[in-house]
Amino acid sequence: MASAAAAAAAALLLFFHLQLLLLLPAPSGAQPGFISLDCGGAHDHADAIGIQWTSDASFVTGGQTAQLLVQNGLQSQQFTTVRYFPADNRKYCYTMNVRNRTRYLVRATFLYGNFDNSNVYPKFDISLGASPWSTIVINDATTPVVEEAIILAAAPTLSVCLSNASTGQPFISTLELRQFNGSLYYTTDEARFFLALSARINFGAESNDSVRYPDDPFDRIWESDSVRRANYLVDVAPGTERISTTKPIFVSVNEEPPEKVMQTAVVGQDGSLNYRLDLEGFPANAWGVSYFAEIEDLAPNETRKFKLEVPGMPALSKPTVDVEENAQGKYRLYEPGYTNLSLPFVFSFGFKKTNDSSKGPILNALEIYKYVQITMGSQDAIIMASMVSRYSQASWAQEGGDPCLPASWSWVQCSSEYAPRVFSITLSGKNITGSIPVELTKLSGLVELRLDGNSFSGQIPDFSECRNLQYIHLENNQLTGELPPSLGDLPNLKELYVQNNKLSGQVPKSLSKRSIILNFSGNSALHIVNNAISHTIAIICVVIGAIMLLGAAIGCYFFTCRRKKKPYEDTVVIAAPAKKLGSYFSEVATESAHRFSLSEIEDATDKFERRIGSGGFGIVYYGKLTDGREIAVKLLTNDSYQGIREFLNEVTLLSRIHHRHLVTFLGYSQQDGKNILVYEFMHNGTLKEHLRGAADEKITSWLKRLEIAEDAAKGIEYLHTGCSPTIIHRDLKSSNILLDKNMRAKVADFGLSKPAVDGSHVSSIVRGTVGYLDPEYYISQQLTEKSDIYSFGVIYWSSSQATSQSQMTTLGSTAVTLLHGLDHTLRAVTSTPSLIHLWTEGTTCSQCGRLRRWP
Repeated sequence: MASAAAAAAAALLLFFHLQLLLLLPAPSGAQPGFISLDCGGAHDHADAIGIQWTSDASFVTGGQTAQLLVQNGLQSQQFTTVRYFPADNRKYCYTMNVRNRTRYLVRATFLYGNFDNSNVYPKFDISLGASPWSTIVINDATTPVVEEAIILAAAPTLSVCLSNASTGQPFISTLELRQFNGSLYYTTDEARFFLALSARINFGAESNDSVRYPDDPFDRIWESDSVRRANYLVDVAPGTERISTTKPIFVSVNEEPPEKVMQTAVVGQDGSLNYRLDLEGFPANAWGVSYFAEIEDLAPNETRKFKLEVPGMPALSKPTVDVEENAQGKYRLYEPGYTNLSLPFVFSFGFKKTNDSSKGPILNALEIYKYVQITMGSQDAIIMASMVSRYSQASWAQEGGDPCLPASWSWVQCSSEYAPRVFSITLSGKNITGSIPVELTKLSGLVELRLDGNSFSGQIPDFSECRNLQYIHLENNQLTGELPPSLGDLPNLKELYVQNNKLSGQVPKSLSKRSIILNFSGNSALHIVNNAISHTIAIICVVIGAIMLLGAAIGCYFFTCRRKKKPYEDTVVIAAPAKKLGSYFSEVATESAHRFSLSEIEDATDKFERRIGSGGFGIVYYGKLTDGREIAVKLLTNDSYQGIREFLNEVTLLSRIHHRHLVTFLGYSQQDGKNILVYEFMHNGTLKEHLRGAADEKITSWLKRLEIAEDAAKGIEYLHTGCSPTIIHRDLKSSNILLDKNMRAKVADFGLSKPAVDGSHVSSIVRGTVGYLDPEYYISQQLTEKSDIYSFGVIYWSSSQATSQSQMTTLGSTAVTLLHGLDHTLRAVTSTPSLIHLWTEGTTCSQCGRLRRWP
């Protein structure tokens, strides 16, 4: 019995030792659950507080590194470099391994330091996976911008992505991940929302220094309330005093504030504590918690009781706080709060003592987070993640994040619905080996698949689940076996390229009886069945140039006639024609533009049934493709030399430019004498309609008008600074700015657009619309980007007016006269990074006094 008791006692002692070890913070060298990336850094290192920093090179694909050129107050090694990325339509993601169903703190820091030697302050977006997180706006080269969030991991990896630069280039200085163990930050909606930090304040701090690791084992940064940053902590009530103690404060082992934070506080000696916070990104729903600990030795007859006071929210003032009683003793933490609270941008709050209290209120710390909705992501995200995991060493498979949101992977195109699907995959010439990934056969929305020019081997898989497939390119691989008969059962199949493989057997009847483009040359063991049924084998010859066209046509005629004498079973079209656009004067190669057949367009538009707009170019019709995408179809009615030229110009131009604030060009059709352009459908029409329409259709919100103007400015800025050579639109006006279902603006109609030549003036026949036309361009016929800026100014001026916009149609040259006085002023400030600054912040330049009379 004694030995059993001793063993039990020893076991109990061991248990307590293990519990004690668990309560102790991990040594600084270990830091379990920490990832600390020095972005742009070449070597791993430890900083002054013991955090181990790792080079980010293995966590991200792409980007370049740079040293900061401007000195700053941050002496740590991790703030001497950045990694930056191109200002294009792609996203660039850091991917980190995490534990599923575990909460993490994610912190990203951006210190500009004029790393690109341009003095252009960047502005870009960051996201957590597919979910938009924040817009990074740099206003100072030496002050870091810090974004912090708490999120419940829903997958084995977590991605932080940079994208959508409107000025400058996206960049990042540090990226940190901290794993939580407890449930302080649990919310009932954490599967639908993550928490973005708005404020974390250490009240009564004895210096300006923040409190963080190792005092806080989770490395949260508790900012001192003595640091009065603009738009942060202002309007402190009189009678507010700081107090502190060196006595230990009981703080549990979960995520409560560290002891060092709880050892300081502010008290309201006049009976109240009042503060005001300006919360960026609000109004919004918030998670807010106050932290209290009684750190004064109160006399037996002294009491401290108080209530929260928030103007306009009397319901919050009901509970009475008695810190010592609520915490069950002195020097113990008490943490009341609200896990779902609607807060305004200017949040005024205070604590006021009750009538039966002898002491004023106390406050040790405060945290406020904003709820940010988690975007559902693309419907094919899991399938695509499984596929790229097969090729973890390939650069194309390391882009990270969601395949479609907030921007598609470079080799993927997605539909525009709320939860998009992958409809196009282009992995041509990527040197991929092995069998064709089976995941591709599960993409039910797939329309186009291009795997040509690789080293795929094995058999072609069954694509019968991909009912929307129209274009399959598997040529120039090492594929073996027979052509699957299921390919012939794809209802929408139009092109099948399998030439130059090692295929064998017979072309299935299900394929040979279809009128599709089928190229199987270079497969010596693959052939078409020859029986007694007579049909036609049509050979479409690829020709370039008029002389070759004539000779090939003659050869094609005789060859086809000879073939007619031989009986074959079914109709097959062999060798697809080159995708060219014919016109009265030239042919323009548009290999990067998708070419629709006229029958596709007629099916999508129900034979041009629903007319939604018209202009000098032609008529616009509504349509819907077989994959569910809504489209706007512009049918050319002006078949003059000028009309055809504008058609060709728009196709050629839009095939190579892509931006979220330019209307997406989906393709063209040129058949049976019809010239057609196909765009994404913009549900809310033109800006012009909302400025001049009925009262209930007008945009009355000034903020919405400003947002539309800024969207348009970003699109124009991309044409001017993101394209090489620069593209000048030449016909900016309210009817050429379209609004999507969320009332976000995109620039459209590039028929008159013209590339600039080495940034110099372009002598050009004047094109444009009276009322929006730059008078100096009209007089000199010298076209520059500033002509677009002038037209943008007219748009912004017209959209900012509260009076009837119908007068704009009659302004004509009057509008030019009104704005002519601004012309030189506008030209003086066109170097402003964002065009919208021209009108909202133009008063910063010496010549901008005249702008003050404009809205």
